[in-house]
Amino acid sequence: MGANELSALLWRERELLELLVFKLDEEQLLLSAGRTRWVQHATREVEQVLDLVKEAGLGRTVEVAAVAAEWGTSQDATLSELVEQAPPGPWADILGAHLTAMTDLVAQIRSLRDINEQFLRAATRSTQETLAGVDTQATTYDARGTSGAATSGARLFDQSL
Repeated sequence: MGANELSALLWRERELLELLVFKLDEEQLLLSAGRTRWVQHATREVEQVLDLVKEAGLGRTVEVAAVAAEWGTSQDATLSELVEQAPPGPWADILGAHLTAMTDLVAQIRSLRDINEQFLRAATRSTQETLAGVDTQATTYDARGTSGAATSGARLFDQSL
């Protein structure tokens, strides 16, 4: 294993992060359009991509440790530390480009996550307000088609219509 394998893993992780941006964007579109029927599917897809990102992150950590040992740095080095300690040649630029792209993708993911969370909070608030206004005395209809609720008390009718 070496820098080539690390670069390939970083490409795969970047692709997964881009897919996560897409899935979060898709979820946001559903939420903003009020298409709540499909939100659970979009959320499940986001969670599936997150699991893949976690697996890729674990693989990256192992590969970074191997490359760090090969380059004579600490095995618990981060990717940015590995960029700083890269031997002369193209690897500092290649790994730095991966790091920059992944940092940008993570910023996009955070932004989409925050916006989606705001949409979900608003939807929850709206649902709670709707449920608070539901008549707790509502009953079902009987065999004659009338409500089983007893009518009592005075009623006002606007006769000027």
